[in-house]
Amino acid sequence: MKRHIHFIGIGGIGMSGLAQLWLLRGAKISGSDLRENNIIQQLQKLGAEIFIGHKAKNIEGADTVIYSSAIKEDNPEILAAKRKNILLLRRAQALAELMQGKSVVTITGSHGKTTTTSLVSCLLLEAGFSPTVAIGGILKNIDANAYLGEGNFFVAEADESDGSFLYYYPKYSIITNIDYEHLDYYKEFKNIVATFKQFIYQTDKSGCVFACYDDYNLRELLDGYQNEYILFGLDEKAQIYPKNIKFSGVSSEFDVYYKSKYLDRFFLPLGGMHNISNALAVIALGLYLKIDLGIIKKSLANYKGAGRRIEIKYKDNNYLVLDDYAHHPTEIKATILAIKNLNPKRIIAIFQPHRYSRTKLLFHEFANSFNLVDLLIITDIYPAGESPLEGITSNCIYDEIRKNNPDKKVYFLPKEKIIPFVLKIIEPKDLIITLGAGDITKTANELVEAIKRKS
Repeated sequence: MKRHIHFIGIGGIGMSGLAQLWLLRGAKISGSDLRENNIIQQLQKLGAEIFIGHKAKNIEGADTVIYSSAIKEDNPEILAAKRKNILLLRRAQALAELMQGKSVVTITGSHGKTTTTSLVSCLLLEAGFSPTVAIGGILKNIDANAYLGEGNFFVAEADESDGSFLYYYPKYSIITNIDYEHLDYYKEFKNIVATFKQFIYQTDKSGCVFACYDDYNLRELLDGYQNEYILFGLDEKAQIYPKNIKFSGVSSEFDVYYKSKYLDRFFLPLGGMHNISNALAVIALGLYLKIDLGIIKKSLANYKGAGRRIEIKYKDNNYLVLDDYAHHPTEIKATILAIKNLNPKRIIAIFQPHRYSRTKLLFHEFANSFNLVDLLIITDIYPAGESPLEGITSNCIYDEIRKNNPDKKVYFLPKEKIIPFVLKIIEPKDLIITLGAGDITKTANELVEAIKRKS
């Protein structure tokens, strides 16, 4: 009998990819979410039954119910599944089930997971390995966030936000960095570090860990690690590192040295030092898997990008509109530094803080993340399912910026007032970028339409 799997929160980027893989494996798929989106429409075309709104009756006929980390325990569909003794799985558990019997490559870290997972996927696809892929973003090379391959490799973005990546036991693991992130779950930074250590030690002894040398905590965690590991990074003390870096717009070229020997010069259609670091991890994996150097170079050069990662939404002779997922101070600074290479007349940033808890913990750091921006617009916090915290609003960041930098052009605006304001103040050769992990991308799309009408 065909397995019937129901997904609560099926429209999310991680859940939808998982649902797609199970669909392609022949399972009957149903799912629910609060609103429709493009991803849901795609799943419906593939044969999934989608319910808008969460109701107990949505799970009828299901033998397995999978839920995302955003779903609360009092969700009516979870409660119904418990009453009926239906198998309940977290997203990571269901992904781990799909990984069984495969050579698993996981990519984790506080920042850079989606880009690095996308680059690894492109590498293994280019090399003819036909991997199965699960990414936390839309990889433009395949126009999807999931791909069911016929080969033995399984490439997966491993989300560390709630510790659920400990369900995975990869053969190869890439770890980009460890930062002060998701402290609403981990409470203390030392707990994050300890969880990453456990993840490192869950990597197969016959495999390899690829970790960023530039991250002090990762170096410390690997000190004394008995199995194979390779340290990549921007520092020449790393085993694989770049030299002679040249940026041109949002692309880069660099020489790569491996164990102090010159390998070749690489082209990457991504800007920013952080993306060169991500690419080095992928090159190191390719070398370890004995993939031809020409194929590694080609896969990086042909990379078309991932959705919401310095994504160009509109470009003409006057204006450039970009959209980016950056929602942590480290990510924001890296993104703005990367787009600075485009040499715009002004950078206008529109920032939507993500989660009350993150805003509370990091508002000082957020306030210092926009130093290279000429004009900043801050809008209301995207709650991502969180309840409001007393005294925590976007004004915490706004007030901190005003206090530290009174001359900074910074504005607080509700979302509906952003586009009229931007249309009034933009000048030719401006670069406008929307930043955040919430729904600010819709504002980018609406702004593009407004600029087209204006032009």
